[in-house]
Amino acid sequence: MASSFRAFLNSPIGPKTTHFWGPVANWGFVVAGLADLNKPPEMLSGNMTSAMCVYSALFMRFAWMVQPRNYLLLACHASNETVQLYHFTRWAKSQGYLSGKKEEASPQ
Repeated sequence: MASSFRAFLNSPIGPKTTHFWGPVANWGFVVAGLADLNKPPEMLSGNMTSAMCVYSALFMRFAWMVQPRNYLLLACHASNETVQLYHFTRWAKSQGYLSGKKEEASPQ
């Protein structure tokens, strides 16, 4: 038990590296997004939500391509991408972008 814990501490993705603390800090984005689930969609920012979607998508790719692969960062940004896309959909519906009705041209 102690040797496996020591191996984790000294591993390339252990708590002595940014490969560990970066994702831990980024889980704050996911928690904040989950806290916003109770907000009305009119209070959400479409610009910020779309920026967070792009940010998480880019860092998911980074987490996959970096060596050693950072699965903790990948999971964090995949979770954030899911939450932010849900918020973006809520915001877009509230703004009328995703309404099923097509506006018909009015006769003049």
